[in-house]
Amino acid sequence: MLSVEDWAEIRRLHRAEGMAIKAIARRLGISRNTVRSAIGSEGPPRYVRSPAGSAVDVFEPRIRELLAEVPTMPATVIAERIGWTRGITVLKERVAELRPAYLPPDPASRTSYAAGEIAQCDFWFPPIQLPVGFGQVRGPKELPVLTMVTGYSRWLSAVLVPSRIKYDLFAGWWHLIDALGATPRVLVWDGEGAIGRWRAGRPELTEECQAFRGTLGVKVVVCRPADPEAKGLIERCHDHLERSFLPGRTFSGPDDFNTQLHDWLQVVNTRQRRALGCAPTDRIAADRQAMVPLPPVPPVTGWRDSTRLARDHYVRIDSNDYSVHPAVIGRRIEIVVDLLRVRALCEGRLVADHERLWCKHQTITDPDHAAAGHQLRRARSGMLRPVTDSEVEQRNLSVYDHLVTDDEGGVA
Repeated sequence: MLSVEDWAEIRRLHRAEGMAIKAIARRLGISRNTVRSAIGSEGPPRYVRSPAGSAVDVFEPRIRELLAEVPTMPATVIAERIGWTRGITVLKERVAELRPAYLPPDPASRTSYAAGEIAQCDFWFPPIQLPVGFGQVRGPKELPVLTMVTGYSRWLSAVLVPSRIKYDLFAGWWHLIDALGATPRVLVWDGEGAIGRWRAGRPELTEECQAFRGTLGVKVVVCRPADPEAKGLIERCHDHLERSFLPGRTFSGPDDFNTQLHDWLQVVNTRQRRALGCAPTDRIAADRQAMVPLPPVPPVTGWRDSTRLARDHYVRIDSNDYSVHPAVIGRRIEIVVDLLRVRALCEGRLVADHERLWCKHQTITDPDHAAAGHQLRRARSGMLRPVTDSEVEQRNLSVYDHLVTDDEGGVA
């Protein structure tokens, strides 16, 4: 058989050097018919092994008859019907080749997203133990990481929040949307309790979620139960977080976790995605431009409550007690808690500002509040101390003796 090297040389001599067929055959020591075949061929020579046949070939007509009757018939049943006595693997391979001809076409739908159209949201619980201060540690079930990925650009955002209750969920959600700079037109969730649920065959959003999406002017979709494929994008992101972000990392606390996560996301969003053929950074500008702009007034998020400050001038938030300036004892204060701070306001004036703790059952006292409380207690005790300089009438004690003496002069 002519080698590829000789074939290439024959064509070079004929096309580039203009040599005759007879001269090429004489130079290379091959026949003239071989030279003619090489010049007239459309591609290099290949060795093609002639098929040796298979033991299944004799049974193929019967296999086709059975598949024409029942296209989904298993290969094991076909083997029984045709009397097959050899290994099942070669028969399964032939049945797999023949079966598509008897089944209706089943094309898979390819999901595509328009710019600004959709983002998927969910909670990811990293399998780690995270120190949160005062010797306390939180496990995976107490470490909700709120994640969001856009459909068009695959831009991934995430933040660790103190809890998955509605106050922290919406505060973390707004944090991600605000950092994105715009709002996708549709936000998809997987039946989170603070978002909504399916009831009587239809989705039902919570009142807080309705207020939040109304402020943003977008749509919130709750996936049907047991339908993980509806949010496959965010599920793959969670898998990537566990395999790529966590290995080899240690964290000193929630702030350190969020710092490292933020730095990692900035790198990940610059990496090329196989499904896109580019990186999220190459699409995010077009994605943002097609989204809904942020509202002029941000939605109300976080813990908000109004109460009258008790005499001990502390307020309890998430099992922790935070001090408030004692000057407003007995007056009504507004408590505002976000992901980072615990604040108290009285008639618009800030009377408490603390860092929010992630640990439990602690008392946090501002030194200024403690000093002011001590000073107010001393002033209060001075106001209530009895006056000793004024004259006080003293009664004759013999009067009481007459009251307890009986008619015979005895003592009762």
